[in-house]
Amino acid sequence: MAAGTEIRMSGAENSIAPRGSQLAYWALQLGGWGFFTLTRFLAGVAALQLPWLSLGLELLLSSIIGLGLSHGLRQYAKRHHWSTLTLGALSRRVILASFIVGVPLGILTQFTDLTAFHDPGPLLQEYAPGLTRMALPASICLEILNWALLYVIWFTLYFSVLGVRARRSAQLRQSEMARALHLAELKLLKSQLNPHFLFNALNTVRSLIAENPSRAQVAVTQLANTLRYTLKSRQDELVTLAEELTIVAGYLEIESMRFEDRLRTEIHIADAALAVRIPEMLVQTLVENAIKHGIAELPLGGLLRVRAFKEDDMLILEVENPRPQATTPAATTGVGLSNARDRLQLLFGGRASLDLDLSKPALATARLRIPLKP
Repeated sequence: MAAGTEIRMSGAENSIAPRGSQLAYWALQLGGWGFFTLTRFLAGVAALQLPWLSLGLELLLSSIIGLGLSHGLRQYAKRHHWSTLTLGALSRRVILASFIVGVPLGILTQFTDLTAFHDPGPLLQEYAPGLTRMALPASICLEILNWALLYVIWFTLYFSVLGVRARRSAQLRQSEMARALHLAELKLLKSQLNPHFLFNALNTVRSLIAENPSRAQVAVTQLANTLRYTLKSRQDELVTLAEELTIVAGYLEIESMRFEDRLRTEIHIADAALAVRIPEMLVQTLVENAIKHGIAELPLGGLLRVRAFKEDDMLILEVENPRPQATTPAATTGVGLSNARDRLQLLFGGRASLDLDLSKPALATARLRIPLKP
């Protein structure tokens, strides 16, 4: 009596079901009909004192017929796409089909010991002796109703399981679409980030070409290494902090050729933080933003500090730089930081954050918080 489970969604009934689903369907079918047969056998032997051998053979034969009919009804329902019908239309078809198979089964049962399960004769004899002539028609009607009800239950279980699988399939499909959109947004943000970085780096190299050609060659080499890093395909968009700092060091070397003594750096990274995975190019973006909107705007330049450490279940990373005192928050937020926040939101949701602290008049601190566990 168990419902089949191989159909993954109502709109795809005719697709080939996985082998595991077919095995589950037949396991449920055999288990359901087997349980039905066993309970009737025990009731017939214990309560009605029916001969166990003939009862067992008749129950086995009737259950085999019942299983075959249920499988045939299932195939018919699949071919005619019953799972796509409205509840009312489906209910009418289920009831009609159940009585169509219930009538011959109810009649055939009258020629077996199984009729004892629904024989109204003793009750009529005791309470309505004048109606004993109605015992046979009543018995046939009861058997027909019994079989019809059995198939209504079978159909109910079948389409209930089908509905659950359809909902799960829809949820999975929606989840896959959301993930595809998620990855597309990440790739778009990354495609916006690379030209943004490249534009700033090329400006640095251009300024060195006229001033110091030999250093410009070194800068081009560093730029090539950085571009190779940014163009490398990474499916999960995450790298270790140690990998990211290698590229940051190359970028700072390029910028130090441009700013010379105006750019000084201090980097303090706790050993425990080096293996933490972070979004690719994120630290480089913060460093680039600090130089562009801070040190580059000051005639004397300043000190760029980068530090990272673990605190509870978070990675804390801070990039601190001097800034012109007249700089307003609106003037210090651009494509880089906005892009970084969007990527953090996509990768970590609300658990990660990026704040720009401008509470000190001549100092800006970008503070990044990333959960250690995904």
